[in-house]
Amino acid sequence: MEQIEYRKKKSLSPKWILGGLMIAILMIASPILFLLYPFASKERLTYFTEKNPILFEGTQKGNALLEGNSIFLPLTFMQEHIDHSIIFDEKSKSIIITTTDKVIQMPTDSLTFFVNQKPVDLQVSPIISKEGQIFVAIDPLLSYYPIQYTVLEDTGAVWVQKDGDHYIQGEITSEDVHPEKLRLRTEPSLQSPYTAEMSKQEIVMIESEEQDYYLVRKENGLSGYIHKKYVKRNKEVTITISQKNEALEIPKINGPIQLTWEAVYTKNPDHTLIPDMLGLNVVSPTWFSLTGNDGSIKNLASLEYSKWAQSRGYQVWGLFSNSFDPVLTHEALKDFETRQKIIVQLLHFSQMYQLQGINFDIENVKQEDGHLVTQFMREATPYLHEAGLVVSMDITFYAGENNNWSSFYERSKLASIVDYLIIMAYDEHSGSSPVSGSVSSLPWVEKNLQNLLTEVPKEKLILGVPLYTRLWKEQQNADGTKEVSSQALSMMKVKEWLAEKGLQPVYDEESGQNYVEYYAEDEKATYKVWMEDELSLSKRANLASTYQLAGVASWSRNFGDQTAWTAINMDPNKALTQK
Repeated sequence: MEQIEYRKKKSLSPKWILGGLMIAILMIASPILFLLYPFASKERLTYFTEKNPILFEGTQKGNALLEGNSIFLPLTFMQEHIDHSIIFDEKSKSIIITTTDKVIQMPTDSLTFFVNQKPVDLQVSPIISKEGQIFVAIDPLLSYYPIQYTVLEDTGAVWVQKDGDHYIQGEITSEDVHPEKLRLRTEPSLQSPYTAEMSKQEIVMIESEEQDYYLVRKENGLSGYIHKKYVKRNKEVTITISQKNEALEIPKINGPIQLTWEAVYTKNPDHTLIPDMLGLNVVSPTWFSLTGNDGSIKNLASLEYSKWAQSRGYQVWGLFSNSFDPVLTHEALKDFETRQKIIVQLLHFSQMYQLQGINFDIENVKQEDGHLVTQFMREATPYLHEAGLVVSMDITFYAGENNNWSSFYERSKLASIVDYLIIMAYDEHSGSSPVSGSVSSLPWVEKNLQNLLTEVPKEKLILGVPLYTRLWKEQQNADGTKEVSSQALSMMKVKEWLAEKGLQPVYDEESGQNYVEYYAEDEKATYKVWMEDELSLSKRANLASTYQLAGVASWSRNFGDQTAWTAINMDPNKALTQK
């Protein structure tokens, strides 16, 4: 009988089983890990585009033009990043630059440019036109703008810096680090392409930081992200560029400006009949007005009147108007040469008539021509300041878009140019209004004044007040309709009318003024008057004092009586009982 032998099978150790499983998992996972491991990108991208890139505020802003040893910047770069007010005048083919005390004309393809009409000769043209683009030489600009530039080695980039630019100087680590870690990346990640390689202890400019990375710039202008642990922060650097501004002697006035306009339509008033105007320190006669497309000016000025005014202690600010003609204004202000002609005439008149200032009364202008008015004031102010003249300009409250009497004024820009803006705070209800109402109710003035002060500094704003009122007539017609008309009356004429009718005004809370209403039975008409008197004028002066404005201006002298001058005096100690 066969004998069957049984053998017991030896079992595997748990350690062997676990080890085998781990090896199997590694063999399966290794291709996946290889694909997912964050290896540094080896892709290199070009940082700058085209020749002579302009480096400004951390990015490329177009390209400069290199002609011989001179560097030219695109006019568009200057307009967008350095000075929005630079313009190109088509007629004269010139770039026009204005500063607080200079008007610079740079003609295209000329070896001469002009500063306040005085020629300055150069070795190369300051303006070049190439392939439909205008370029301006940077070197002449350094005298007028707080900027500097450097042409960077290797890249040829033109690095333009302005006063106040700030950055932190840094240094790359001195430790041994894999070169891939020291590459500047387009994004704060090793997986992003790189733009440049760094070397140990290289000096960089730290511009910003994001997550664990710094955005740094090499001395050749190339920039990118690098991990913070490879950069040591050193010192802070602020660019300081000083500019020399000549001190100009402008006639000073102690205390608030107290101005009145002298309305001169055909001839000057007999000054011997003008009584003393207590508190006034400036008169502004309406002497000069634009008459031709070529910039010619009508002149009604009187040296005799000017000498009389100054003998009474008044400064004389001759008024120049655009004749309130929108077409004439456009034609005269659209070209640099015509604007210059107007300015030269005003300078000549200021000497002839011994003026201390020019008041610009430019009204009824198309909204699209507002920039021409602003440019005219930019060009006029430096010349007038150089002649020692105060520059003021009359403006209105904002009254909506496409309004020739309001919307063309670039108020904040004008405030940065002239010495004073005079707000003509009247004609809330003009003579052509279909409804009767106050010429200038106090709540209307204050509300609009508050809005205006968001654009114009209080120390540059003069409150214009009316010395006239309107006598409104509401005629009831037989067909039941109502016809509204009005006539402007002086303060004296209103008082005479009240005395004639035996009327006594009452205080109107809504307008903040004294008010009179009278029904004429024989005419079937109602007369209404919102009065300009001591009460309303004192309130206006108090309003100017409350908001700490530069002064008060009144339209016009011949509408006022002797009570007006003391009423509009901005004496800080004067108290008024508000009703």
